[in-house]
Amino acid sequence: QVQLVESGGGLVQTGGSLRLSCAASGRIYNIDIMAWYRQAPGNQREMVASNINGGDTNYAESVKGRFTASRNNAKNTLYLQMTSLKPEDTAAYYCYAKMRTSDSAWLAKDYWGQGTQVTVSS
Repeated sequence: QVQLVESGGGLVQTGGSLRLSCAASGRIYNIDIMAWYRQAPGNQREMVASNINGGDTNYAESVKGRFTASRNNAKNTLYLQMTSLKPEDTAAYYCYAKMRTSDSAWLAKDYWGQGTQVTVSS
């Protein structure tokens, strides 16, 4: 069973920082893409940061210069360091991965974590 588990959310004041972690586990053959998405109440889920095959990371314009995603391939983990947080960053943050498992290496499937809540108070 392959799964993604997020951690690190919480309540922080405006201007504060948080670090999210996403760990992939199971019979993983390769992780093609790891990304962070977020969804605020009443809004569509949006991409925050996306890393393809350990290359450059793409960021949403709204978080550029404030958020930094880093990937540890040896641990199958993706981090999101969030600084200068704003109330508009309040959302449920979801980890996403497109992964190939050991028993179906030819097929990349989409996986989502359960989400972790980030709340920024003004």
